[in-house]
Amino acid sequence: MNETQPFRVAALYRFAAFDDPAQLKPALLSMCDENGVKGTILLASEGINGTIAGPDAGIEAVLRHIRTLPGCEEIEVKFSRASKMPFNRMKVRLKREIVTMGEADIDPVGSVGRYVAPEDWNALIDDPETIVIDTRNDYEVAIGTFAGAIDPATESFGDFPRWFRERRETLGKAPKVAMFCTGGIRCEKATALLRQEGIEDVYHLKGGILSYLEHVPAEESRWEGECFVFDERVSVTHGLGEGSYELCRACRRPVDAEGMASEAYVEGVSCPACIDEKSDEQRARYAERQRQAEMARMRGTRHVGAKPGRKAAAQDG
Repeated sequence: MNETQPFRVAALYRFAAFDDPAQLKPALLSMCDENGVKGTILLASEGINGTIAGPDAGIEAVLRHIRTLPGCEEIEVKFSRASKMPFNRMKVRLKREIVTMGEADIDPVGSVGRYVAPEDWNALIDDPETIVIDTRNDYEVAIGTFAGAIDPATESFGDFPRWFRERRETLGKAPKVAMFCTGGIRCEKATALLRQEGIEDVYHLKGGILSYLEHVPAEESRWEGECFVFDERVSVTHGLGEGSYELCRACRRPVDAEGMASEAYVEGVSCPACIDEKSDEQRARYAERQRQAEMARMRGTRHVGAKPGRKAAAQDG
């Protein structure tokens, strides 16, 4: 991680019981605004989830405030650096879930699997008795994953329960399952689902892929490719260095150098993955938004208009 880069990025989450999430919102938003912190934080009755960025002192002030919230004293936080501010504004949103699974009976506060530290992850997934499942979305898996991991090919995390139930019988009667995601939140909630489905021997990577890429040396790594992140960095590599992908502003998918060389790629308008998904009317709107963004850059300002395409959680980790 390059400490000379001016912005600290904090990806955070905590499953905790909030009686009245709406009551927590004003003070949290004010604390972020006062300290030059931008990003998105989600609040729900099951806890808090978000990715924020700002100066070191500002991030520390916000985290001190968050740690005073009920059950958040030991909140999971993953730090990285950015050369420029990766967010346009600060948003605190109220949600039914801090990461959307759509399973009303899941209890991610009281019943989850066992954490595995990044330093111990290789031994777990190298065990031939372990089934390794990537709980992220298909476009994330496409640019990088752990060697040998199962890709559910889901478009959103809400598809994971159905995928698992359809696949359950093929996994065996009592498998040992290890799951992972970007920052730890999706795989932790997924372990609650598996426990409800009767699988007890279930594990999840503490701190997610981001923690693994920071703490495990590249020469010992089982990770292949880059890791998609839900901010303007687009992807990161070992040591949490900024990756090589750009973001298609039309569909919010990562685009590599080959994709950008394609005739289907028009900056801000389309890419090979979405060229057949969007209408001419949609592409015309995107082209106008791109024109406005370029004009803003020429003026030395930043275009903060709404971004079309796929929705992403604050830290869909």
